[in-house]
Amino acid sequence: MGIGDLWRPEGRPSIAAHGADRRSGLFRRKNRCVCVLTGVCSSVCVATVVFLLLVGVCLLYLPDALAPDPLVSLSPVTLLIWTHPFGQYRELPDCLELFQIDGCTLTDDELRYPQADAVIIHHREIATGYADLPPEPRPPAQKWIWMNFESPTHTRGLWRLGGVFNLTMSYRTDSDIFLPYGYLVPLARTERALQKGFALPLRGSYSSKLLRSRFVAWVISNWSESQARVTFYYQLRQYIQIDVFGRAGSPLPTGSVVPLAKRYLFYLALENSQHTDYITEKLWNAVLAGAVPVVLGPSRQNYERFLPPEAFIHVDDFPSVEELAQYLLMLRRSPAQMRRHLDWRRGYGVRQPTFFNEHFCTACRAVRKTRGRTNVVTDLTRWFHS
Repeated sequence: MGIGDLWRPEGRPSIAAHGADRRSGLFRRKNRCVCVLTGVCSSVCVATVVFLLLVGVCLLYLPDALAPDPLVSLSPVTLLIWTHPFGQYRELPDCLELFQIDGCTLTDDELRYPQADAVIIHHREIATGYADLPPEPRPPAQKWIWMNFESPTHTRGLWRLGGVFNLTMSYRTDSDIFLPYGYLVPLARTERALQKGFALPLRGSYSSKLLRSRFVAWVISNWSESQARVTFYYQLRQYIQIDVFGRAGSPLPTGSVVPLAKRYLFYLALENSQHTDYITEKLWNAVLAGAVPVVLGPSRQNYERFLPPEAFIHVDDFPSVEELAQYLLMLRRSPAQMRRHLDWRRGYGVRQPTFFNEHFCTACRAVRKTRGRTNVVTDLTRWFHS
């Protein structure tokens, strides 16, 4: 039994139940590693090797803004942005200039609907009634893309959308168009990416990370007493000092999360809800800052799709909140033990896709790649909640 079974509100499914072994896919893991207070499991080395292999495979499918577009021989497509996400107008990007994605014309002009090869529809505006779906019947061979980067807990109205869309785009690895909140880039690619600003290095002074005077930070803006992360926070603060910032705490002294987290040894990367692959910028902000993330979200196995097993501390690694607190205190006193959670950083950079420029261009590229093939997402609710 892990911590999650102790503080999770009654009736809430176990976090571990949302692990990757519930469905097949490119990133299925067979080797599992759980780091507990008594030491590192013998499977860490195996898990690390598997992770490195998965990174290599993953990069075949994630967008590479540094590589020439292999689709240049295909005819160009037009992608219609049906609504600007969250009602915030943004100038549409030049996909070729920014991401080396050729043959893509982006438009937000609804009058071009009949000529569009695909329409990308952000879920929030449809669910809230801010906008209606495009008119039917749709033009022949036109694809509708469902785009959503919120968790299932905060995604309503899916039941109305069965059989409507042809492609899905989200943070889930089994989406038709997969684009996570962040991902690691091996060092060889990072060197090239740095030149164009597509990735940030994780190298730096290890002594400065080990000698940080501040202990644990948490930045939260959406506070709800019903959230598992709030319950967890109340329990953890009984044993250690936690500095809380954001709307529910002190104002951010630096104006953004990463500069703040650089002052701390640990950062609480606690998701607002726990679902498959729902790992947001909270984790990647901590990684960029060099603070070891203490994570609450999907299972450890799910996190290990995106990070080496020693790169984070999962709340379910410990049988109680008190033992987790003791482990953090031990790491604070032991630089040698703390280094184990930082040494992996030497080989990677981090890339965080830009909302929503990269999303539009990645979707357009997928439309070109799937031209001539049309599928239908028959049960959007069942898939997204699985």
